[in-house]
Amino acid sequence: MHLTRSRWMLGLLLALALVATACGGDNGGTDVGTDTTQGGDSEETIEHPAGSAMAEIQDRGIITVGTKFDQPLFGLKRATTGEVEGFDVEIAKLIAEAIDPDLEIEFVETPSAVREDVLVNGDVDMVVATYTINDTRKERVGFAGPYYVAGQDIMVPAGNPEDIQGVDDLNGKRVCSVQGSTSIENVREQAPEAEVTEFGTYSQCADAMSDGRVDAVSTDNVILVGLIDQSDGAFKLVDNPFTEEPYGIGVPKDDQAMRDFVNDVLEEIFESGEWAEAYESTVGTVAETTPEPPEIDRY
Repeated sequence: MHLTRSRWMLGLLLALALVATACGGDNGGTDVGTDTTQGGDSEETIEHPAGSAMAEIQDRGIITVGTKFDQPLFGLKRATTGEVEGFDVEIAKLIAEAIDPDLEIEFVETPSAVREDVLVNGDVDMVVATYTINDTRKERVGFAGPYYVAGQDIMVPAGNPEDIQGVDDLNGKRVCSVQGSTSIENVREQAPEAEVTEFGTYSQCADAMSDGRVDAVSTDNVILVGLIDQSDGAFKLVDNPFTEEPYGIGVPKDDQAMRDFVNDVLEEIFESGEWAEAYESTVGTVAETTPEPPEIDRY
């Protein structure tokens, strides 16, 4: 009788131990579907309006983002790992996390000339690719933001052999910029006598300047800073910007709900410091100071 009672007590203790272990495992794991906007304390799944782009993306479990693959500091695909990195990439990740922390992100290479096309054709859900907001583009796509304001500048060979000090000095010079960019239109407008060369990417412009086919490259200063950083001292910045370029998040035209959602996320990451962290870990590794976030334009 005593032996039987001992065995019964032992079985009870083992059962209680198993229950305690199981409960402890629930608390120590990661909660799938946790609303990170509530600091990870809520167990409720993030809910978006039925039929909205955010709800469709969440149901699909993956978001497709158009970005550049050859833009140092903003969107650069590493040949060794296949990973895409940069400020635009980090901004896209923060937006995706706000839709659903468990979303997968597929980055699609999106050069300047096709940014409107990939949105109009539904090839991507949004474009984060040093994408200047302007009225012409608004005729085909919508914009959230801006999330950054750049200024167009000029990159020249080290030593500046043509003594290019500003946009007026581009007249009569061989200047490279990218097809479909505001930069190439700005050069044509402000230096009408420049001999303009167009390529699909800025890395091709940099190559053209390296081998003497062009005298200068002109685009947004932060793009040029990335190319200069990779040039091992071969290039320099004129440092005389002549435009303002507000970068926006491209979304399908007339999707007001998507635009409002992204604008809300941008304002949240401005306030939380996540925007500054994203900048400092990318562009800030080369730039001397971290700027203040711009004011959102809810047109």
